[in-house]
Amino acid sequence: MATQEDTDSRYARSEDIKAILAMKTIAIVGLSPDPFRASQVVALYMQRHGYRVIPVNPYCDFVLNEKVYPNLESIHFPVEVVDIFRRSRDAGAAVDDAIRKGAKAVWLQEGVIDEVAAERARRAGLLVVMDRCILKEHAFHAEQPDITRT
Repeated sequence: MATQEDTDSRYARSEDIKAILAMKTIAIVGLSPDPFRASQVVALYMQRHGYRVIPVNPYCDFVLNEKVYPNLESIHFPVEVVDIFRRSRDAGAAVDDAIRKGAKAVWLQEGVIDEVAAERARRAGLLVVMDRCILKEHAFHAEQPDITRT
């Protein structure tokens, strides 16, 4: 059985992951219309597990039966989590957009690392997970018993 120490790292803390997974509205920046791309696989998984997925991509109109927004600013309702599927060099701009949007958390997908942007988000009060896959973390945490419940 995995322990909290197994899931903690300098890029993600177990309690932050659990808190983010409890949030149900996720804007996915860089969600591809290609069903074979990781971003769409993750989005479909999250939809099937009860999350509202808001696609963000300036180059398409609909993905997974959802209206696609060209950017976070154009979404006129609250977004809890901004999940970033962008290259590391482009992640900082998406993090800054998430801060301006008033998101509660940013999640930089596996392979996406921008420590400076992550620190900006933390200073702005957002929870941050970086270099982790939200699908894998959801699957992992869904299988772990919550030993704090009595």
